[in-house]
Amino acid sequence: MNEHTFAICAYKDSHYLEDCIRSLENQTVKSNIYIATSTPDDFIHDIARRHELPVYVNEGEHGITQDWNFALSIAKTDIVTIAHQDDIYLPDYTENCLKYSSEAKKPLIYFTDYAELRNGNVVAENRNLKIKRFLLKGLKDKKNWSKASVRRRSLSLGDAICAPSVTFFLNNLSQPVFNNHFEASEDWEAWEKLSGLDGDFVYNPQIQMYHRIHVESTTTKVLGENQRTAETYEMYRKFWPAWIARILTKAYSGSEKSNQI
Repeated sequence: MNEHTFAICAYKDSHYLEDCIRSLENQTVKSNIYIATSTPDDFIHDIARRHELPVYVNEGEHGITQDWNFALSIAKTDIVTIAHQDDIYLPDYTENCLKYSSEAKKPLIYFTDYAELRNGNVVAENRNLKIKRFLLKGLKDKKNWSKASVRRRSLSLGDAICAPSVTFFLNNLSQPVFNNHFEASEDWEAWEKLSGLDGDFVYNPQIQMYHRIHVESTTTKVLGENQRTAETYEMYRKFWPAWIARILTKAYSGSEKSNQI
């Protein structure tokens, strides 16, 4: 059996799902691949059959965090990436994941830099990406991977970690990984929780995947509903006093508008 698994979370009929699957199949190091969904339909099953992929249906409570936790729970390997159906993973993603994590004593998560896909174009530089790279600068040094203070400082000014780029080392984590609390900042909340654990945040500063920004994506929909503002304030309160949290929330809300089309 392969060391690593891609668990693709599929929702309804995504025109980009097959592109995502092909990028996983084209990895230089092969992984197990399956689809996890709470919205099974002929579209998903037809694509799965073409690619000979198993489909697992979440029959329990539905939602982003519930579906992510379900996808992780059925993995047969300890190393699992939740692949987002709209995104593209570069061919050496898995190879570098295994290489970088082998240099850590106790990897909790592995994550990478990323570029955006907008209207079919790869965008490797914009304001939002520059800010996130700056926030993660301290984790470029491998000596800091295990330091909770550096990890929390990286998270204290915003959600710098791109969720689709993250691989989980389940043997070093307790499940469920995600809390069913937020609708927009559920990943940031998870990183904050994990940042206090004994272990390593393994960061690869190379671009290893493309995160698609489009009108049908969950991120864009949530931002359109303005749900993130209240959640952002709550997250900042985990790091800062109220008056600083209010200032940061206003600034962060403006920067996040770059996720909109």
